[in-house]
Amino acid sequence: MQVDMVTPMCSQLTYEGLLDEFLRVSNGSVEVDSSIMGAQQEGKKTKFKVPLNSSDKLFKEIRDLNFEVVGQVLRQKATSMKQDYAEMSTTNQTVSELKDFVRKLNSLPEITRHINLAQHLSTFTSKPSFLGRLEIEHTIVEGLSYDICFEYIEEMIHKQDPISNVLRLLVLLSVTNSGLPKKHFDYLRRELLHSYGFEHMATLNNLEKAALFKKQDSKSNWQTIKRTLQLVLEDTDADNPSDSPTDISYVFSGYAPLSIRLVQHAVRSGWRPIEDILKLLPGPHMESKRSRYSSNPSTDSLAGTPTNLDKAADGRRSLVLVVFIGGVTFAEISALRFLSSQEGMPCDLIVGTTKLLNGDTLVQSFGENLG
Repeated sequence: MQVDMVTPMCSQLTYEGLLDEFLRVSNGSVEVDSSIMGAQQEGKKTKFKVPLNSSDKLFKEIRDLNFEVVGQVLRQKATSMKQDYAEMSTTNQTVSELKDFVRKLNSLPEITRHINLAQHLSTFTSKPSFLGRLEIEHTIVEGLSYDICFEYIEEMIHKQDPISNVLRLLVLLSVTNSGLPKKHFDYLRRELLHSYGFEHMATLNNLEKAALFKKQDSKSNWQTIKRTLQLVLEDTDADNPSDSPTDISYVFSGYAPLSIRLVQHAVRSGWRPIEDILKLLPGPHMESKRSRYSSNPSTDSLAGTPTNLDKAADGRRSLVLVVFIGGVTFAEISALRFLSSQEGMPCDLIVGTTKLLNGDTLVQSFGENLG
């Protein structure tokens, strides 16, 4: 987890990621007011649990899409259903055609469910506060203007925006700059405590101990890491969201998660070509042999050549287990699914993690009363 503290602090922009950001996915479902799903009873306000898993064929199709595309997909499906209904009303249909239409009708509850959820999400994603925060996140990641980012966070504190939002940007700014200048660190720390209360002192101390919010103690390596691993792409899929994505950066509309870029290098070309970059990241890195399991005893694992992960002798694709110690976001999982589906990918990726998280739940784990 320490290797990439940038990604979880960014706002996820996939459908499933946004559901987790705003509604909190728990045990494969979200809980919302029944009114959001169009099922409110008069005089009563009840909760409605919406299952989110791949048994829902529509959710399986849209869960990993950038949210900008989800609306288009749902609109197309609703329009198609409407056209089918109109044709059924004006023409005589064969039994086979009737059967096909009824089969399509079975998907109507799924379409309605996700249209309601997407509409609810759009009430958050269309807010100027969310769009402004998203722009600052990208500015921080790109390293364009430290002063603008500092002033934006300062303004958030003075407006008493949700403290989780403030801390996410604060950590993002600190991590990408190897800390904040002492004057800025002391100032923002003091303003936070004055604005939100001194009960958050323990939270700030914990973030400082974890080196997520700290005084600048060295030159930042972020620009080198970002440039070498191509974490920010100038020509992004976000510019044309209706087009099929070509890079994992679509999950954050222009930022390729560092964690998944490392996996991408590992399975395609090994880590040797980027060993200098690995030395700039927190924690040790290692290479292990898989000669006992390979048809070629001299073949290295992730460190060697791309042929390490070729199809097995019986034609099956290799399996690679990607383990996240500390937690992983839904957007990162979407990026892994995208990688696994790409033409030329010699393996299937399986994800294992100690926890599913997002930026809010991560910063909240460092203290109490951060809701």
